[in-house]
Amino acid sequence: MPDTDEADESFPDLLRTQIRHEFTAAQQYLAAAVYFDSARLPQLAGHAYGRSREHHGNALRMVQYLLDRDLPVQIGGLEEITSTFETPRGAIALLLEIEQDRSTRISDLARAARGSGDYLGERFVRWFLEEQVKSVARMTTLLAVLDRADGQLFDVEEFVAREMRARQRTDIPAPRMAGAARN
Repeated sequence: MPDTDEADESFPDLLRTQIRHEFTAAQQYLAAAVYFDSARLPQLAGHAYGRSREHHGNALRMVQYLLDRDLPVQIGGLEEITSTFETPRGAIALLLEIEQDRSTRISDLARAARGSGDYLGERFVRWFLEEQVKSVARMTTLLAVLDRADGQLFDVEEFVAREMRARQRTDIPAPRMAGAARN
């Protein structure tokens, strides 16, 4: 959960902190993907690799926003990554927790932007809010399917292949990523 001290931080400060969280989430999804790959669960691995790329891209979108606003950008170290898991359920539960925490942080960003009258910042965060609702819903569903499968990982793999590969489009265009020739 976010620190209580973050309530007093400015939108750009919170955004710089969120960049670190996004890179950390990307690495955490990568660690889970490697675990799924080593457990011979290619669909879960593919899903986690894709989410890793998305979080990395989100960090770059935030970097680009700060660059576009001529605000200082700082890329710091990552938080601790869990790289071993007891079960696929343990990995998915951790990823859901990360998404729920991210929802709180993105909401805090929106609140800080609105509270300071930073309407450009508020508009920027809107896409992330919409995406986050979908991300939490997808991970919640995946955990529920995993629990219902009662150890039948083939059924989970089939569900991921059938239901979780196609990305849903939003009405709000995604912000540009830093370093990308085309977005």
